[in-house]
Amino acid sequence: MSNALDNQYQPSIIEQAIYQSWEANNAFAAREAESAYCIVIPPPNVTGSLHMGHAFQDTVMDLLTRYHRMKGDQTLWQVGTDHAGIATQMVVERRLAADNISRHDLGREKFIEKIWEWKAESGGTITRQLRRMGAAIDWNRERFTMDDGLSEAVEEVFVRLYEDGLIYRGKRLVNWDPVLHTAVSDLEVESLEENGSLWHLRYPLSDDPSSHLIVATTRPETLLGDAAVAVNPDDERYRHLIGKTVDLPLTGRKIPIVGDEHADPEFGSGCVKITPAHDFNDYEVGKRQGLDLINVLDINACIDLDGSPYHGMDRFAARKKIVSDLDQAGLLDSIKDHKLMVPRGDRTGSVIEPYLTDQWYVKVEPLAKEAIKVVEDGDIKFVPENWSNTYFNWMNDIQDWCISRQIWWGHRIPAWYDQHGNVFVARTAEEAQSKAGPDAILEQDEDVLDTWFSSALWPFSTLGWPEKTPEFDKYYPTNVLVTGFDIIFFWVARMIMFGLKFTGQVPFKEVYIHGLVRDLEGDKMSKSKGNVLDPIDLIDGIELEALVEKRTKGLMQPKMAAKIEKQTRKQFPNGIEAYGTDALRFTFASQATLGRDIRFDLTRVESYRNFCNKLWNASRYVLMNTEGKDCGQVEATVKLSLADKWIISRLQQVEKEAVEQIENYRFDQLAQSLYSFVWDEYCSWYVELTKIVLNDENATDAQLRGTRRTLVRVLESTLRLLHPIMPFITEALWQEVKPLAAVEGDTIMNCVYPLYDESKIDQQAIEDMTWVQSVITSVRNIRGEMNISPGKALPILVQGASPKEASNIELHSDYLTKFGRFESMSMLTDSDQAPESATALVGDMRLLIPLGSFIDANAEISRLSKELEKAERDIAGVSGRLSNKAFVDKAPEAVIAKAQQQLDDAESAKFTLLEQIERMQAFLEND
Repeated sequence: MSNALDNQYQPSIIEQAIYQSWEANNAFAAREAESAYCIVIPPPNVTGSLHMGHAFQDTVMDLLTRYHRMKGDQTLWQVGTDHAGIATQMVVERRLAADNISRHDLGREKFIEKIWEWKAESGGTITRQLRRMGAAIDWNRERFTMDDGLSEAVEEVFVRLYEDGLIYRGKRLVNWDPVLHTAVSDLEVESLEENGSLWHLRYPLSDDPSSHLIVATTRPETLLGDAAVAVNPDDERYRHLIGKTVDLPLTGRKIPIVGDEHADPEFGSGCVKITPAHDFNDYEVGKRQGLDLINVLDINACIDLDGSPYHGMDRFAARKKIVSDLDQAGLLDSIKDHKLMVPRGDRTGSVIEPYLTDQWYVKVEPLAKEAIKVVEDGDIKFVPENWSNTYFNWMNDIQDWCISRQIWWGHRIPAWYDQHGNVFVARTAEEAQSKAGPDAILEQDEDVLDTWFSSALWPFSTLGWPEKTPEFDKYYPTNVLVTGFDIIFFWVARMIMFGLKFTGQVPFKEVYIHGLVRDLEGDKMSKSKGNVLDPIDLIDGIELEALVEKRTKGLMQPKMAAKIEKQTRKQFPNGIEAYGTDALRFTFASQATLGRDIRFDLTRVESYRNFCNKLWNASRYVLMNTEGKDCGQVEATVKLSLADKWIISRLQQVEKEAVEQIENYRFDQLAQSLYSFVWDEYCSWYVELTKIVLNDENATDAQLRGTRRTLVRVLESTLRLLHPIMPFITEALWQEVKPLAAVEGDTIMNCVYPLYDESKIDQQAIEDMTWVQSVITSVRNIRGEMNISPGKALPILVQGASPKEASNIELHSDYLTKFGRFESMSMLTDSDQAPESATALVGDMRLLIPLGSFIDANAEISRLSKELEKAERDIAGVSGRLSNKAFVDKAPEAVIAKAQQQLDDAESAKFTLLEQIERMQAFLEND
């Protein structure tokens, strides 16, 4: 027995030690090779932590990286983190607020220093967690979006786009967070359905104040910025009013009635107030109609109208006051309950305002044309392919991109203004001064760039661009991007546009889109729902009290915290067990079905931890029976048993399947194939069958050598097949097995991924072994259903055996009698009168177990009746297909012939089963 393998599989002991060894030996550094393979990680927030979505996609990326490394490619999984402008600034501001300090108290420079300090303090959390997940990353190449090199790339791209007329500054509507005081991207806005009101207001006609139009609105406070009332030009009720004006209530202004298709005759009264400075749809109407942009809010979302009685009021306080004043003026027609989608900032929870400000924009339409073409032409492929439709839908209706943010943390916009308001875009302050002239007094723009701007450069900026580096030449374009569908718009598309613009090449050749990791009920994991699982907790385990504290920490509402605590205690009364990294990774792989979200089930993780145990114990058996013994490491005569030939043949088939499944991103099928091979074939059958040879005192040296060699070689190949999914356990076991299998190397990750050898497939051995399994399994099923002890040797009578089957019984009698626990196997002719027996069918051959004290005839009738029901279902199903004219006309002849054979087999089985049921019933009557 190997002293290196513990009696029990303990991932906590092996995993961290193995990873530290890999990293200490620089095992992740790319090896020189003719072909290269590169994946860039979607950079997580530098101050963030690993969540289930990260863990899932990191498992996929690591699987691909390890596979291609073993395939012989020079691999690079480019890792790094994102500075996450708004998120990181918010964290630091909250920390300062605890000491009653604001960023404005510190000033910009000191505040940025505080953020760098926080980054140094907490920035390593997620990279430590990536190591726990087994990520095969060359950490020497780790990048950060605000590294000097990446910052240089950002400045270069901004300047070039500006010089090409693709970046401009303009006053437009943006999503404005009145708490953060910055524009935010669509991705940072969550629109949630909430209960609200729909106010119907009267707008008097200017030429006939006794008449009025009724407009419906969910935001009465924006009335102060109305520029028009729109009606549909095809609406006969109002067509005659187009061109006239109404008196805008509470303002003393007159605004025009315009005809625009934006007005829906079926909604409300068919009249719509148009507020171009405070609604995105109204903004477009305003552009079409040439309306004024009247901004009535400030950066705090308070009314900003000098001389107005509402000046300085919060928007919601102003709403109440305006509604009250309209009511007193007789201009409030009605108020109705109304459900509406309310946009809220995902970080502050505040209601987002469409807000008119000066911002920097990228003119994206010219960039989008080429980005659409490369996907249409197949230069970039989406997996699954249907996600390309999502990509096209957005790209064909693309809007200019607001890239400026009114915060301090991030890449400061490389633009300087002189005392006259002229702008000078340059790579450095010195270059800007040179453009402006010696007399100009320059101040740099206060804004920073949207985080997505620097992320859009990630595939090439991390490889040294704008310099022409060896890494860029070797790894660009990268091979595949692994990401979620939710950022196709915001990241994937922008990387494609910028990659084409600045390198002339696509940034990646394939985009593998994975689903969301949800809880078992299909709900999105969120802290407010109390259903978040931390992947590290699943790896290491966590006690109940610690889990409760983690799930309720930071929840402001006591009722919610109490609810989540109760829910957690009920769901995890004993906390969460330690499952280890390999079991978690195998769970992710098994659920990586193309195009589907993942319903994460802890019972699966437990099942795959059991799988790790199975593999560990099988390896201990192999080592126990091979260490210090002749395993055919050197050329010597070997004699392979049927089981040896069969498992070698099945290994080749599984090797072929595995390569195809990885290449086609069918990681779920890969996991299933390997699980079934290891558990159902290698462990449950082959390992058990080897005991017949290894325990046989009469076995020859050639037989023993053949079985030992097959045991270790198949195990060694299987470990290599499993390694991309389960890196730790396979490394630990491979180190023990490699000398017995006569292989060399310092680590399994540098071994060749197994490739099938067709010449090693013995089809006859597969057929014979499948037959042996069918015979043994059929008898096992009877044992189980009749509650017969697995160890009890049974006399088997055989009737209806073909010559081939009779030969198989003789050739493989050792397997059948010793492994199947058959006391004997006696052949009956068709004319022999068989005793009353429990019967199993293997093709046309009948296996009879004579009834006796260990047979329950009633149970046997019940079992046969179930088989009869199945045979009748099969007959009905196949008959239905064969009677379907469309199927018969279109199906290939081979398919029809196969269906006919299935029908014949099912009808034959039905006839035999009916006979057996009658015999059992007769046995009961005569007993």
